[in-house]
This record gives sequence, C-alpha cells and structure tokens, in this order.
Amino acid sequence: MAGPMPNLPPELPPESNEPFIDLQSDHYFMGEALREAVRAYAREEVPIGAVVVRAGRIIARGCNQVELLKDATAHAEMLALTAAEEAVGDWRLTGCTLYVTKEPCPMCAGAIVHTRVARVVFGAGDPKGGAAGGALNLLQFPTLNHQCDITSGVREPECRQLLQTFFAEQRAARKLENESGG
Repeated sequence: MAGPMPNLPPELPPESNEPFIDLQSDHYFMGEALREAVRAYAREEVPIGAVVVRAGRIIARGCNQVELLKDATAHAEMLALTAAEEAVGDWRLTGCTLYVTKEPCPMCAGAIVHTRVARVVFGAGDPKGGAAGGALNLLQFPTLNHQCDITSGVREPECRQLLQTFFAEQRAARKLENESGG
C-alpha cells in the first residue's frame, strides 16, 4: 500500500492528468517580465517584457528594442526566445514557458510555435492584434505542428497600465511638438 497522499489542491484530484500550474509562480515570473517592460519604458521603447522559464528558473529575458536596434523584429518575445535557444543550446524550447506582459503579435506567435514553447502566459490582451486568442489564435491553430497552452490575464492591470501610461505620454509629447511647430 502506498504512503499518504501528498497535499493536493481540491481542484486537482490525484487521478487528474491536468498539468499542475502554480499561480504564485505565474505571478512571480510575470513580475520579472514586468521588470523587463520597465527597462523598455526607460529606453522609450514600447514597454513589453518577456522571460523564458524552464524547470522553475529563468533562462532568458528580453524587452522591446525596436527603436534601439532599428529592427522591427526586436520584440521582447523574439529576443527572449533567441536568448533561450542559446541558453539551452537548441532551437527547440520544449518544456519552457514564456511569460510576456502583452499578448504576442502574429510574428512572435509564429516564433513561439516554431520553437515548441510549451506554455505562454501573458498579462494584457490585445483584441486588435493579439495572436493568442485576441484577434486570432496562432498558438493553438489546429493545422500547425505544435500548439501551446495559454494562460491570460496574469497581472493584467499592471501590464495594461504600463502600456496605457507609455502611449498617453507619447501622444502628449507629439501634441506638444505639433503645437510648438516642431
């Protein structure tokens, strides 16, 4: 006879085949992605940050660097995925979770699928351009060779507020520039 059952949350009975997701860890790792987003904000980049986690530890980080690098593909997710590939020594990121402060765009979603990321956790949704269920869902597109698990809305108010503040400041600066004849 087996020993005593481990203390499992009531929503996860012992016979369940569902993966156990520690929401406290999601909160923590999204906090790390938010730190990356703040780094982008400080550089006057769109404040989106990402971290890649494998086996409970961060193996890569990235923040938007489109303006700095003059590269339209330098999104937080793309930079974090590239760093993660280097960290694991393979282009396949099986067993990894990507935490990102805003729902991935179609370009990033394509890279996420191609690198075989197991799970994507994002904060703020993007109903106009998001590709993880907002405007479309490439991460779970049935004919692609890989689908990702998705968790949305983690620390959403903080993620959304950072973006809204950034864009409000950008609009105010543009308005001031236009009024001064700049």
